[in-house]
Amino acid sequence: MKNRKLLYRLLACISIVFILYSLVANFISDPGATGFLGHKIGLKRELNLPAWLTVMRVHVVFACVAMAAGLLNFSSRIFEKSRKFHRINGYVYLLSVLVVVTTSGYMAPYATGGKISSIGFNALNMIWLIITIIALIQIKKKRILQHRNGMIRSYAFCFTNMFIHLITTLFHQGFDLSYVTSYTIGVYGSIVLLLVIPSIIIKRIGQSV
Repeated sequence: MKNRKLLYRLLACISIVFILYSLVANFISDPGATGFLGHKIGLKRELNLPAWLTVMRVHVVFACVAMAAGLLNFSSRIFEKSRKFHRINGYVYLLSVLVVVTTSGYMAPYATGGKISSIGFNALNMIWLIITIIALIQIKKKRILQHRNGMIRSYAFCFTNMFIHLITTLFHQGFDLSYVTSYTIGVYGSIVLLLVIPSIIIKRIGQSV
């Protein structure tokens, strides 16, 4: 129980900081995404900037909503006080994931790194959606432990962007690879981390609910 509380507090800190960072970066510091778009070279498709920016902003907002909703639903205190809130908030999370996956699908063809990165993003979207739907099916069947573990795996994908940029920075600045190459490594590296880390957490917190 002590490990769970410590893990939740750490998760809450990371989530809140990342939500604030994402909102400030995308809506205040660089609302035109000029820094990020500067790395998109050699695109095979013409980028409709106004449409892309609108989709990107919707993507960011719902990614933040998904992160916040998921965080709240991992709170045992909130769960014990209101099962109804937990259920409704769970559907908010599900809806947010659907929006994030859909908007990501729109942006995937314009991904930094070209087709190979685009394939990686589509794989991420499919895996996240499948894991989330399976978690929903589990709770419908009253399999609480399986639902909890499924949601841990699903929630990890809320940190996709964070992992991509951490890995990109590591390879770009640490190993002096080109940004495009580093970003592509970041996309595929994040897939591995997002599948491995939840398994470690699930094993760490045990099988009790």
